[in-house]
Amino acid sequence: MDVEDSLAIGDGATWIWNLVGENFYASHQIVHWYHATQHLAEAARSIYGEATSQYRRWYRQWETKLYQGHVRKLIRALNRQATTKPDKSEAILEQRTYFMNNLKRMNYLEMRMEGYTIGSGMVESAAKQYKSRFCGAGMRWSRPGAERLIPIRTAILSKRFDKMWHLAYNSPPN
Repeated sequence: MDVEDSLAIGDGATWIWNLVGENFYASHQIVHWYHATQHLAEAARSIYGEATSQYRRWYRQWETKLYQGHVRKLIRALNRQATTKPDKSEAILEQRTYFMNNLKRMNYLEMRMEGYTIGSGMVESAAKQYKSRFCGAGMRWSRPGAERLIPIRTAILSKRFDKMWHLAYNSPPN
């Protein structure tokens, strides 16, 4: 992962990917792991019912395979399940469609190997850190002031202040 790379994490909704395409077109895209596993659980429920031993076994098996990047195999398995269980096929195919629509955004193994996260926990935690710094009691920031402070706060939290200071100190004037 290069410093210049960015990652867009979404729940799989089309409108999110449209926004990413318009505004962050060069970003890598990935479906948030939690949302992918929610849909996997719904697929297991559609096939085996709620919280049965078959449900748990099937879910664990495919969760591991999905984590390893085998979403195409999952789609084929859901197709087979829909064929063998015609009374449940509509619900199964709905989940299959979710995985098909987000196939290129579920390369979890590859993304992890390249150093990307597959969830948003770090970002959500960082947002809380920024909020606590910028919205404390008695704090008032103008937009330009906040925009100047955000890179400094980022450098401090990422433990890269010395490197960032060197770049900022030696940068040409605006």
